[in-house]
Amino acid sequence: MQPTLDTAYWLGLAIGVVLPVLVGLVTTRVTSPGTKAVLLLFLAALNGFLVELANPGDDYQVGSAVILWAVSFGTGILAHFGLWKPTGVSARAQDVGTKSTAAAD
Repeated sequence: MQPTLDTAYWLGLAIGVVLPVLVGLVTTRVTSPGTKAVLLLFLAALNGFLVELANPGDDYQVGSAVILWAVSFGTGILAHFGLWKPTGVSARAQDVGTKSTAAAD
């Protein structure tokens, strides 16, 4: 038996990797880390339940949605600390929309 994942699950996993950048875009540097974590948790839950809804299977399974939620949240945390923060993408996402003082000269 060879396990396979539907396209919806692969898309949900990819979205989980990008969620920390999205959190950085909608928050500021002074937003508390706890608030950012709760926002990531909410977006991961939304991702998990929508992926299960988009799955072309026979019926909607809440248990699968909860597992997808946990996987998406874990993937987001790992992507943030393992990829986005070390490369500086997180910091640049937080700077989007801020005014530069050098441009005023």
